[in-house]
Amino acid sequence: MRRLYELDLLRILAAVFVVIFHYTFTGWMQGHTSLAFPTFGEVARYGYLGVDLFFMISGFVVLLSAWGRRPSKFVISRIVRLYPAFWFAVTLTALVSVLSGAFPVSLWQYLANLTMVHPALNVADIDVVYWTLWAEIRFYVVVFVLACIGLTRRRVLNTLWGWLALTGLLQAGLLPSVAEVLLQTTFAHYFIAGMALGLVHRFGMTWELAAILVLSYANALYRGIGFAGDVADRYEVPFHPWVIVVVIWLIYLVMLLVALGVTTPVGRPWFSVAGSLTYPLYLVHGNVGFVILAWFGELFAPSLVLRWVLVLGLVGAMAAFAYGIHLLIERPVASRLKRVLEAAARVLPGSGKAPGGPPGPANDQRVERDPAPAGGR
Repeated sequence: MRRLYELDLLRILAAVFVVIFHYTFTGWMQGHTSLAFPTFGEVARYGYLGVDLFFMISGFVVLLSAWGRRPSKFVISRIVRLYPAFWFAVTLTALVSVLSGAFPVSLWQYLANLTMVHPALNVADIDVVYWTLWAEIRFYVVVFVLACIGLTRRRVLNTLWGWLALTGLLQAGLLPSVAEVLLQTTFAHYFIAGMALGLVHRFGMTWELAAILVLSYANALYRGIGFAGDVADRYEVPFHPWVIVVVIWLIYLVMLLVALGVTTPVGRPWFSVAGSLTYPLYLVHGNVGFVILAWFGELFAPSLVLRWVLVLGLVGAMAAFAYGIHLLIERPVASRLKRVLEAAARVLPGSGKAPGGPPGPANDQRVERDPAPAGGR
């Protein structure tokens, strides 16, 4: 089965949407830069929805990447995928923040952030975009449990129905609020839909999967409009519900077309190069980018053309830097880290065949380099 190059394209597009959202909207709204784009900001303010697309892609590919794998293999794949570039980015962001004086960072905050589970310790993110990683890790727990008991179509379907039901009960106030830690109902519908679409891609569409997609879509609209209201209150600007509805509909539609194979002619091998930039670009573009924009903002602010030159130039520079991180940090460190972790896993109990039957044809090869989320709100 071929690699889904279309997902690489969607990943980089989602990342760029969030980068533009930060550089042309939130940077000025939060006082990080003096560069204002009042007209373009009417559109750029919706760039945060790139995160919603990312979560659905994650649900799709992480499920498939775990299929037929031993739980230890799944955990190792997640660690080597996320941590090498993350450790570098956290260190770089902390240094830039401290040396510039733009963002306060304590030693404890830095050390806690390196774990990626710092929200559980009630420690603030060093960079605003890191919040999505905490959402991803909690989703990985769900997939890990499924990998432990054995991934089958029926078990995944039962999990999706259960997740939907618990989401509804929590939103109705019938469950304790602590359940939100695992259910994360603000974004659960995207992970649920992504996993359902993974089953569609692997086994084909059924009425049961269609029902799950429809219910998750309805909740996505409900929570998406509500979240947009919260964002509107935060920035004191209007967010039009019909735009939220249209964008969420497009996310579901495009991902459904990918799952059904309709987008096959669109895929190109070179999309994988662009996709490889997504995670490091997401990690380093935030506060580091704000510091750079602040340094040059006064010089470029008088002219709208110069403002765009600075922003687009910075996006290009960040993309090039992200590719350097991918080549010089991600690949070599991940390779060494994987060997160490696999050696450790071999001496642990339960290293036999994965439960739930043999892996699907080449699924691991196709989806191994799945996306981490890109963005922050």
